[in-house]
Amino acid sequence: MFVFKLLSYLIGYVSIVVRGDALERFVNMAAGRGIYLWDIKRVGRDKMRIKVRLSAVNPLRHIARQTGSRFEFHDREGIPFVMARLRRRKMLVAGAVIFFISLYTLSSFVWFIEVTGTEKISTGEVLQAAERVGLKRGALKWNLDTFQLEKEIREQLPKLAWTGIEIKGTKATIKIVEKKLPDSDSPANRPAHIVAKKAGLVKEILVLEGNPLVKEGETVVPGQVLISGVIPPPQKEEEQPGKEVSEQEKEPEKEVVDPKIVHAKGMVRARVWYEEYGEAEIVEYGRRPTGKTATRVSIKFGSKEIILMGPRTIPFKQYDVKSTVKKIPSWRNISVPVELQTEKYLEMSNYQEDRGHQGAKRLAEEKAFQEITGQLSKDTKIINRRSEEVRVGKTEKNLVRVKVIVEAVEDISKKKSFKP
Repeated sequence: MFVFKLLSYLIGYVSIVVRGDALERFVNMAAGRGIYLWDIKRVGRDKMRIKVRLSAVNPLRHIARQTGSRFEFHDREGIPFVMARLRRRKMLVAGAVIFFISLYTLSSFVWFIEVTGTEKISTGEVLQAAERVGLKRGALKWNLDTFQLEKEIREQLPKLAWTGIEIKGTKATIKIVEKKLPDSDSPANRPAHIVAKKAGLVKEILVLEGNPLVKEGETVVPGQVLISGVIPPPQKEEEQPGKEVSEQEKEPEKEVVDPKIVHAKGMVRARVWYEEYGEAEIVEYGRRPTGKTATRVSIKFGSKEIILMGPRTIPFKQYDVKSTVKKIPSWRNISVPVELQTEKYLEMSNYQEDRGHQGAKRLAEEKAFQEITGQLSKDTKIINRRSEEVRVGKTEKNLVRVKVIVEAVEDISKKKSFKP
């Protein structure tokens, strides 16, 4: 059906209104002669609207006379009618043609240029480099080889790592990625030693850059240089004593070479010992919450207090109090002396816990060990742990004191900048 309508539009068709008393005979005779009618609609008792191709209009005139009908044109559609209208409006056609030719001509040039990705390099530098290689406003798109332009812009600006050019319509977009040059002022590029941050016995040393000054098995102290950022020049091989060297074998004297200054990199792992003390009572006396609470909310006006919610008297003999106070914010240096106070009472009770000597010792040891683990880093590996009880005075018979010694292996290196 779509193809039929398209073909009818190309060759032209008309919408006609047929009037008469024999409309059904009119339609049947047209169908019998092979004339295709469509969109047939009755619009009255003695008239109907139909659509028919332009080439079938003359045969329909004969059918109308034979059936005593008559018809009139209601609408005309299709290319032939459009061309007829355009022939009557030659200036409009000429203007449309000129408009489309101008539009096509103008769209063949680059009129807008955008630069994206600039950080340290200015947009003006990129635009100047692009103009030097031919990419500028008014440039004909068909003469621009984007691959070659990208290459030439990178040659113009050595600081660029990548360049991409995209042309859409009359707009050219230059996308750039700048090279990430090392910052000489950054801490990672300043001269630095690797020093010990704590005392220990060197177990392992890994040097990535720098001059190692310690060996495995050596004891180091805090602040001692482990890997130096000063690399001395290579030394000449010493002559063997008693061996005469001829004049020809003697090498010419070389110039003195300065040591190389670097940012030392590496890792030094060492055995480190930690020592802490812990104490615990054999019989502990104190107070602790029973779990019962009471809350009281009140409003204070200056020295007066009005209880809004909660008990007027505290229902516990022993208790702790947690209070929160909310005040009305001041306005233009005017403060309102009104406070909303919330008090939470926690019932407390006395307790006595007898741990025994061994229980107190275990608790004291655990406290000391926790103090040590709080000083260790995540990569520290504990290889040994021992504890010993420390004697206390006669006045501290209820107290147990324990010393815990932990041996661990960890990285003891840290960076320390220096001026050459």
